[in-house]
Amino acid sequence: MNRRRILALTKKNLKMFTREPAVLFLLIIFPLAMTFIFGLAFGGIGGGGTTSFDVGLLNLDVTSPHAEWSDAFIDNLSSSDVFVVHDFDDNATGHEALLQGNLDAFLVIPEGFGNSVISYFGSPFDPSAWENTTLGLYVDSGSMMAVSAIPPLVQEALLKTIFGEEAVTIGLPVDIGSPALVESSTLTQWDFMAPGIFAFAAIFMTMIVAQSMTVERDEGLLRRLKTTPASSADYILGHTLAYMIIAVVQVILVLAASYMIGYRPSTGIAGIAFTFIITLAFALVSVGFGLISATISKSAETSTGVSFAFIMPQLFLGTFMPLGGGIEVFANFMPSKHLTDAITTLFLRGAPITTTVIWVELAIVSIVGVLVITVGVLLFEKLGSR
Repeated sequence: MNRRRILALTKKNLKMFTREPAVLFLLIIFPLAMTFIFGLAFGGIGGGGTTSFDVGLLNLDVTSPHAEWSDAFIDNLSSSDVFVVHDFDDNATGHEALLQGNLDAFLVIPEGFGNSVISYFGSPFDPSAWENTTLGLYVDSGSMMAVSAIPPLVQEALLKTIFGEEAVTIGLPVDIGSPALVESSTLTQWDFMAPGIFAFAAIFMTMIVAQSMTVERDEGLLRRLKTTPASSADYILGHTLAYMIIAVVQVILVLAASYMIGYRPSTGIAGIAFTFIITLAFALVSVGFGLISATISKSAETSTGVSFAFIMPQLFLGTFMPLGGGIEVFANFMPSKHLTDAITTLFLRGAPITTTVIWVELAIVSIVGVLVITVGVLLFEKLGSR
């Protein structure tokens, strides 16, 4: 191997990236665009903020002699951080707003609501003396959260109206301890997806390597290479170094784009440095699979199809795609899964750089990369320039 020849071949491959718009798009612009699109689309989902419900309200008890009870009930609903109350003047308009999806629920306070409360206090132990009324509660069936959360919250406001704060402090032989305050998660869906973007970006190197090497073989470059002092090892190392440089650029761009849209990984400089290292190791895997695809293919078109046999399993089982059940077992055989898991441990869980598991993941990706490159070189030496 000759360092000058390797550097010359590396420079040649880097120039190819800038001269081929399709290659430049797939390796540089596409990961950048994916980061912005997914980050903006999923950055607001699952943010752990306070959930609120829009509730329409029709009060039919405003002219009652005991209208103060319905007013108190409305005050308890409105004072809650959960409900945003909207007043309506008639039943039809409220139901129409609910059907249009403008409300999460529509509540009707019946005429005689205040009389029912007064009758209860008049004979609290004689249900036959009560003037029973029914609150009309209509909930948006298209929202699972609204269906499950709104009725008990309305019930809580009703109990507070009738019994005051004592509604939740009735003496019992068993007490419930005061709950410890636990900060709710502020993670968004994008926080869970971001680590997989690094693997997602590097995976497509496999196809570019396969196509470029096949084209160079078909154009006779490899035959001419044999007439020069450059060896096959020089040629392969030149490709490998060029794509490792591209991997570094991809990490920089994905991180920069993520920061621009507000993403902040739970790691420091050491964790960022580790991300570069493990991504470089994964670049070896992608180059190796691309080399194998090019070697066993007879044309650039065929090499594209063969490369996708390596790309698709890693894409769906080792990036940000949701997994479950037995499929997790197969995912562990994907190098991209180990890359994503290591970055997730750093970026999402905030693990220190000394965490053993991330170094185990790096070792796995590195070993697979060396093995795949070795197989690719052996096949290339035997079949590469045929």
